[in-house]
Amino acid sequence: MTEDADEAVETFYSEERWQNWISRIEEEELDPENEDSARLLINLQDDAAIAVAKVLSAYEDGRIDEDRALDELEDVREIVLTEVDFEDEDKTMLIDGVQTSLVPVFYAAEEYVVGGVVEGNLDEYIDAAADAEADEDLDAALGYVVQAGTRIIDGDRLDIDLVENIEYGLVSEWVNGLDSLQSAIQDPEVVEED
Repeated sequence: MTEDADEAVETFYSEERWQNWISRIEEEELDPENEDSARLLINLQDDAAIAVAKVLSAYEDGRIDEDRALDELEDVREIVLTEVDFEDEDKTMLIDGVQTSLVPVFYAAEEYVVGGVVEGNLDEYIDAAADAEADEDLDAALGYVVQAGTRIIDGDRLDIDLVENIEYGLVSEWVNGLDSLQSAIQDPEVVEED
């Protein structure tokens, strides 16, 4: 088999996989206060983060080049961030929360592939993001979270105490996504959708 044929075989994420998750959520009675419901949503989020971690691993190992890595990340992002509309508005809101959490995961991975790791302190980026959100500068807040994400991809650890002190809002949702990315990078086990 040629090297090109080997590359074509490796699949990182599929529309079908995402749809399996969406179908399962549609069938379930979801209650965010219920541990099983919360676990299902976390598994969905972690599964997408694992796909991102696998793309990054393939890129770092030289199995795919920069262009292919960016294409794969874009494919996963387009699948996962496509608007989902359930009849049940609560389910739609819960999926929207998962998608929101994953936004900086995709941007951090793309930034890492294109520009590498940013210099600086992970905690300071998270603090700066929270401050920017408080000042209603959401673009800057997302930028800081994305920079923090490149640090996580490079091996820095997210401090859970820091996360717990962030006021609920977009930054806390985005940092939740970075936590999934961190878990995926450390232990990229596949989450079973069934």
